[in-house]
Amino acid sequence: MFAILSSPDALLMSIAKLIDHSLLHPTLTDAEIRAGCAVAREHGVASVCVKPYAVPLAAECLRGSTVAVGTVVGFPHGSPSTATKVFEAEQACRDGATELDMVINVGKALGGDWPYVEEDIRAVVAVAHRLGAITKVIFENDFLPNEAMKVKLCEICARVGAEYVKTSTGFGFVKQPDGHYNYVGATVDDVRLMREHSPPHVKVKAAGGVRNYADAARIRDAGAERIGATATVAIVREEREALR
Repeated sequence: MFAILSSPDALLMSIAKLIDHSLLHPTLTDAEIRAGCAVAREHGVASVCVKPYAVPLAAECLRGSTVAVGTVVGFPHGSPSTATKVFEAEQACRDGATELDMVINVGKALGGDWPYVEEDIRAVVAVAHRLGAITKVIFENDFLPNEAMKVKLCEICARVGAEYVKTSTGFGFVKQPDGHYNYVGATVDDVRLMREHSPPHVKVKAAGGVRNYADAARIRDAGAERIGATATVAIVREEREALR
């Protein structure tokens, strides 16, 4: 198996440098996206992840900063055709995105159609590489019933050249027997599993439910080198207080 923990450099790095500041909620206005980009610039996070139409806006807001512009492909359910995902990826890169978070076709994975899943991911990764972007492949672990599926996806992502494997979208609510919907998101166990079954050049991104510094630190220490979060300001503030 591969190494479980993050590199020493990742463990020493400020948590802000690991955060992809998420600006994906469907109700966010342009003004709120601009404000979110200002937060990202102020705290020097790794990237913003914005809705696809907002990529040019984010690129404008973050021009001259160290913050990368990211967006989503096939979001949030992974169900568009591969051709549609390829178009989304190409458009996003041409609009200024350098990081693409794509959702696998969950139904195909659950049905065991691994050749389809692999080609779907490969097609988006190929576009990203051709246009100078990286790809983070979202498994949506809440929908996957066993570890074997997650391991299989790690193997596929390594094979097709994806830069990251990612736990969740943040929007994957699962219906429970009592009729209520539950959401777990990123877990330490999933991050460890994905790190263990990915080669060193494939990194792990955790997203969903990381709302404070304690959560972020646990996820980082388990092997995540990116953390998707909306609570960036609170996480950074709590880290500063914890390290005083």
